Amino acid sequence: MQTKLRTHEIIPNDNICFPIGTILAVEKLYDALQFYSVFSKHKKKGLDINSLLKALISYKLTDNFSIDRAHDWINREDVLELFNLKKFNERGLYRTLQTLGNNSEEIIFDIQDILFRVYDFSHTDVNMDWTSIVLHGDKSQLGKYGYSRDHRPDKKQITIGVSELSDPINIPIGLTVEQGNVNDQKHFKKTYRQISKRLRKNSLVVFDKGANSIGNIKLIRADKMQYLTAKKLNKSDDKIIEKFGQLDTEVIDEEKGIYGYKIVKPNSINYLYFSKTLQKQQLESKARKILRMIHEAKEIQESIDNNKKIPKRFRVNNVLVDVSYSIQTKLMDIGEEEAIKLLEEQVITGREGFFSLKSSENLTLKEALATYRKKDSIEKIFHSLKNEIEIKPLRVWSDASINGAILVGFIAQLFISLMRYEFDELKHKSTKFIKKSLLNLTVTVDYMKSGAKNLIYANFDPMNTLILRGKQGIT
Repeated sequence: MQTKLRTHEIIPNDNICFPIGTILAVEKLYDALQFYSVFSKHKKKGLDINSLLKALISYKLTDNFSIDRAHDWINREDVLELFNLKKFNERGLYRTLQTLGNNSEEIIFDIQDILFRVYDFSHTDVNMDWTSIVLHGDKSQLGKYGYSRDHRPDKKQITIGVSELSDPINIPIGLTVEQGNVNDQKHFKKTYRQISKRLRKNSLVVFDKGANSIGNIKLIRADKMQYLTAKKLNKSDDKIIEKFGQLDTEVIDEEKGIYGYKIVKPNSINYLYFSKTLQKQQLESKARKILRMIHEAKEIQESIDNNKKIPKRFRVNNVLVDVSYSIQTKLMDIGEEEAIKLLEEQVITGREGFFSLKSSENLTLKEALATYRKKDSIEKIFHSLKNEIEIKPLRVWSDASINGAILVGFIAQLFISLMRYEFDELKHKSTKFIKKSLLNLTVTVDYMKSGAKNLIYANFDPMNTLILRGKQGIT
């Protein structure tokens, strides 16, 4: 007598199942924004550029490995059918990237036109920032060695600049690409000019101290815009720091120990802040540095005393450079306590815990700090682009292909940002969770005996249902 159910026999079939949520969301946004007019003018023959671009954006928000893998992903029969495409070779994708890259400036301007036409944005204050991306391959002239934010100084890189409408909008509206050795002060001009004509009079431009220069500030003020930026501490700040405790400072955050002092000048306002938390962090960091320097000095002195070679990390390691070393450490003449005191005098400056902002607008100390801190939303865009949209590492050769690949990633990020803007429920959801929700929604293609196909959708959740049913601008 049978007391339990037998295992069901699995019978193979031709049915397939794949994520559909991302594809449907991309189609929905692409249609709502009428992007067809933006791209169709740049490619009239061969494969439809809009279909290919929608497929590439969907791939960016789905698997997203490489162009090789994108070709395989799109060339599945049912995916081709969804995008109304025929089978194509890999070169077709590279040609599409080159077309996008060659026309990237015009495309960005056209996208801006649509965004400002479709949405009645409450303000045009902007955050601007710049980052670098590792570049693999030697064919592109954009690839240069420079300051690497990806901590890969051994690799060539490119720099990208992004502009976004600031909180509570947080939508990227500008993208610029420069060589890997271009610093932020120089890159600023290209990034700012790309979006300046979209800004209303007296809009606030927020950027960090890396791009702060007299020339850049003049550029902003000439357009009758306002600015807020961080500034490096200088000798005039040191004079105020020396008597900071005696000044009539304002309590910004008593719990975190943040205090501020406002210095009004004829053409600008400086906001000097002191943070106990920051001071503690910086002093701890410098204490570690002092101990490291003592340890290094002891190691060098020990090598000298024992007539050994200086450790390799302290030597010039280049076969083309011939150096004879004659080293004597100060530890020969002073004790360890004196050495620590000497290092403290050199390393600890008295500026620990202090930082400064500068603006053309007369804000309160709290307003200036809160507004500047909200600039970290653009850092989140960079994190999303690099780690969730995954535009890095770049493995294409020509300048046009690089620009095209980054532009595809930018549009994918724009779509995610628009979802957050449209739906309050997604305002604080990361790209990773939005992608995951859309990927959860799958379609199973059930091939019937009659030859017809039955589509079975599964795994709806509140987030993907909200995005795909739509409201407001996305309908």
